[in-house]
Amino acid sequence: MLTANTCLAELIMSTDAFCIAIYALHNDLNQIKYGDFFCIFRGYLTYVSCAMLNYSFLLQAFYRYVLVVHSTSLFLQSIQFQLFFICITWMISFVYPIGFLFNGNIIYNIDNQICQIPLQLSFSMVFLTLCLYMVPVSLIIFIYLKLVRYVKEMRHRIIVVNTLSRARRQLRIVRRTIILVTILIAICFVYAIFIFISFFTDPPKYHFRIAYVIGNLLTLLLMIVLFRFTKPIIICIKEIINRRPST
Repeated sequence: MLTANTCLAELIMSTDAFCIAIYALHNDLNQIKYGDFFCIFRGYLTYVSCAMLNYSFLLQAFYRYVLVVHSTSLFLQSIQFQLFFICITWMISFVYPIGFLFNGNIIYNIDNQICQIPLQLSFSMVFLTLCLYMVPVSLIIFIYLKLVRYVKEMRHRIIVVNTLSRARRQLRIVRRTIILVTILIAICFVYAIFIFISFFTDPPKYHFRIAYVIGNLLTLLLMIVLFRFTKPIIICIKEIINRRPST
């Protein structure tokens, strides 16, 4: 369920990035210097989909923590519990940037043919950075460190071997989540550098284009790693490929 949520968030983000690229290419070829009706909405959807992806990784890390620390609680491991938090993260993702949509923060950038919040030291940019990156990534790292500490403490207690084995297995899964988050940070690294530069001086003229090209390439890597770490999806794809029409 949580992995499917991550894949859906990645699909939405990739679709939005593809639409932005097609729109920019169309405007470049036709030398159009103004945004269309959906330009601002695409910018808003970029912030929404990125948040959905980041918080989906946070949910996966939290769920792995629950499986280890609260292994006897069936409710915390239920589908209903997962759906509840998926809905919460989706609400957060759609609500936090909605103010940018109506107060004029998202504007059309002629040089980059994109609608985004201008890179400069402002409340909107600081708020965006906190909600989009700092909060989810920091919480994922915190959960991972707590889980590592918990597993180490289990080694010094008299426990069932199966319990320790399960805890170590979930720890390995959380490590995979950390790898995915590391790739996610790499996707946003160039963009983050431009944000930092904008706090002191003007960023390069085509900063959005540079950030999006590198980000899209790393997004492909993220999807490959995501599928590599998700055995049910791999099995499903193999079944579809190997399926032959009945005669």
